[in-house]
Amino acid sequence: MPELPPVPELLSTAVQALGGKERDGQVTMATAVDHAIDTKEHLAVQAGTGTGKSLAYLVPSLRHAVRTGRTVIVSTATIALQRQLVDRDLPRLADALSGKLGRQAKFAILKGRNNYLCLNKINSVLPEEPAEAELFDAFAISRLGREVQRLNEWASDTETGDRDELAPGVTDRAWRQVSVSSRECLGKSRCSFGQDCFAERARAESAQSDIVVTNHALLAIDAISGIQILPEHDVVVIDEAHELVDRVTGVATAELAPAAISAAARRCTKLIDEREVDRLEGAAEAWHEILDELPGARWDTMPDGVAPALALVRDAAWNARTALNPPGSTGAQGDQDAAAARTQALAAIDEVHDSAVRALTAFDEPDPAARRDVIWLAADDIRGVARKTLRMAPLSVGGLLRARLFGTATVVLTSATLQIGGNFDGLAITWGLPARSSARSDTGAANGAEAPSDADTVRWSSLDVGSPFDHAKSGILYVAKHLPAPGRDGLAPAYLDEIERLITAAGGRTLGLFSSMRAAKAATEALRERIDTPILCQGDDSTGALVRKFADDPETSLFGTLSLWQGVDVPGPSLSLVILDRIPFPRPDDPLLTARQRAVESRGGNGFMAVAANHAALLLAQGTGRLLRSVDDRGVVAILDSRLATARYGGYLRASLPPYWETSNPEVVVKALQRLTAN
Repeated sequence: MPELPPVPELLSTAVQALGGKERDGQVTMATAVDHAIDTKEHLAVQAGTGTGKSLAYLVPSLRHAVRTGRTVIVSTATIALQRQLVDRDLPRLADALSGKLGRQAKFAILKGRNNYLCLNKINSVLPEEPAEAELFDAFAISRLGREVQRLNEWASDTETGDRDELAPGVTDRAWRQVSVSSRECLGKSRCSFGQDCFAERARAESAQSDIVVTNHALLAIDAISGIQILPEHDVVVIDEAHELVDRVTGVATAELAPAAISAAARRCTKLIDEREVDRLEGAAEAWHEILDELPGARWDTMPDGVAPALALVRDAAWNARTALNPPGSTGAQGDQDAAAARTQALAAIDEVHDSAVRALTAFDEPDPAARRDVIWLAADDIRGVARKTLRMAPLSVGGLLRARLFGTATVVLTSATLQIGGNFDGLAITWGLPARSSARSDTGAANGAEAPSDADTVRWSSLDVGSPFDHAKSGILYVAKHLPAPGRDGLAPAYLDEIERLITAAGGRTLGLFSSMRAAKAATEALRERIDTPILCQGDDSTGALVRKFADDPETSLFGTLSLWQGVDVPGPSLSLVILDRIPFPRPDDPLLTARQRAVESRGGNGFMAVAANHAALLLAQGTGRLLRSVDDRGVVAILDSRLATARYGGYLRASLPPYWETSNPEVVVKALQRLTAN
């Protein structure tokens, strides 16, 4: 095929067609991504809000896909960004570049199998077992029935079977009635609905696409399982890359609860000998009894009595599995419903067995800092019912990512916040990349420069393309240095006084980001009695509905916790003040992060800075980034935690934030907010 135009020309064409204007940061990033693809050198790009980073990686990705015939994978952390890419950015971009590329580019979205409606399950007579707490809840059962009925009706109308296209949505419990995991799937060749399967159709479409948009979870499953789920590819773009480690950790985390063992046993009823089912139920009871005696905490050693109980679960699950699928068996037998029942039972039994084996072998390595997994007993409260669950998560996912992701494709990682403490190394190490990257800073260096020759075989470079916002002129970072350091007993009266004064000066228009739901609710209750403007609190309605109400009324304030730190995009006059109650360090009893911190210390490093401070810095950068969402926005970020100004680590954390103009003078801030309100 004829030589395609270079990336800058394609980007210029795209920007003109989409009615935008070229930005220096966008051009720099697009050229750097093109260079990374050409040299097969991994690239981390920090691109501030408003840079236009989606176009900056989509244009070189499409050029590469059309030129080579190879698919490019684009992975995101959120459904919102997936939808933006598939419903808005890619269709417009494909139209804009069809002439320059010589054809219409093709793209598709691909999710995990359980995100698609299963035609076999919806046409079968295999109901899910009710959750234990729902057995005596008539309302929950009737709601479940109504939702399943609506799903059955929707199944006749939908063209994709994609859960995200169902509006309004349904509960996870209802969706499980009509979907299957990859383990539960019969397989296209054995299923009578295989030719019409929504998941298979999505997978077939992705195999013929230039760009496949997926999520971090499916990317992790593709890497961990060793089973090819994504189409053949040689380039992966990871947007919202600051969330990659958490999403991969989530996928690699397993759990073992008595209820799950009992549910697996019930699935085996009528499929295997009753004695094997009873044996599995007995193992579930023994597991429940031993967990009931233990406190919720991380396990550094195996508690007394746990190993025999785990062995009982393991052996009972293995016997049930052998009975379900005896040696020499060719798989599920009998009619379609019976085959589906057997496959689903096998999936449940395999999960129980594999989790028991994982827990039993977790302590083979005597040094906790050298173990693969962190094990802890979680005590959860589900609808007033206390549940104890053993959880197992990898101490690190860096090795996995290094071998299964960076070792198999060229990877571009991007986000508005990738630099922690002023450099990329903090996140790079958690990704499994060597520290001290070769930094690039301008367009000239980004394209055509010689690739770095690190002694390490994994080569990567980093680039901060800046932001179109003038942070120092548009925003004030106010650290309330005069307030006492936050304690453990909730918000001190001085904090409530400070919040009241700031919101009053701003005339509402406030996003309050709190470190806990308890603090958010306490502040809401106290301040609703003290100020005249409305305050919404997370939990009053769905998060999406609350954000819309907040955006529609400039006098309204919105208080909430973690999901709001990263999930709010409200440009304009409705948001002039962002309040953070404290530095978002992880909970001191977080079993996984404290184990990771200890592992760093065992190697002579600073565990607090490498884990706790980096965790806080990333969230602070995300939270403070809620203020400026368009070039016309103005306002204040108020951090009420005086430690940001007084503690030794304060400078490190501030280096992770956008370069706002800084002050600790409350009078300056109040006057600035009053001027904004008057305008």
